[in-house]
Amino acid sequence: MSQQQPQSLGILNLERGLPRGTEPVDPRPGHLFYRGTFDFPIISETVEGAWAENVIRGDPSLERAYIAAAKRLVDRGAIAISANCGFTIRHQKAIAETVDVPVATSSLLLLPILLRQLPAAGKIAIITADSQCLGVDLLQLDDPADVERVVIGGVEGGRLWQNEMRRPPPLTKPEDIESDVLECVRRVREKHSGVSALLFECTAFPIVSSSIRRATGFPVYDITSLCRLTFLSATK
Repeated sequence: MSQQQPQSLGILNLERGLPRGTEPVDPRPGHLFYRGTFDFPIISETVEGAWAENVIRGDPSLERAYIAAAKRLVDRGAIAISANCGFTIRHQKAIAETVDVPVATSSLLLLPILLRQLPAAGKIAIITADSQCLGVDLLQLDDPADVERVVIGGVEGGRLWQNEMRRPPPLTKPEDIESDVLECVRRVREKHSGVSALLFECTAFPIVSSSIRRATGFPVYDITSLCRLTFLSATK
């Protein structure tokens, strides 16, 4: 293993139109690639061909590229691996079976734990980039009673979704993401009673996690929560 960047979290990045080998930096606080989001080093590898559009809809041909990128991260010193898109959960098993470090590709992996933090009648609302592509199979819940406690809302059609469908995608302003998410949460609450917490699937949403907590009063969980847990657990 290379000691070039020891004790780093490796991020499997989407195609973003960056030159090969470029380490992404995001100007929006809270994003995975914002320099102040974590207090530990981040390294990344772009997954060849993994644009947001085909990752979200589920392109099985990307699995080999995800595995290859994960191996490159480990070779560079990653002690844990996550991903810049929650829909990467489709490749969770394949990646985890290939590398010898903890792999946490999606905030959706937190779902079973979060359900047990709430009262039995409490529901979790998953807020996703595209609810039409987030089926029950991606929840990976075996108990039908748990499935009944999950509601799903998406921001498809909004400004963030429109931008992410482009190649390369432009950055979406935090205020536009906040507007998309708040409107989605409003629709979810209007349709479903008993929502007690929010789980953000989309890795762009942590940019507005704090403001959504203030606006709704709900606990909000996102990929950064899982990244911290996974990295710190693997730190030697």
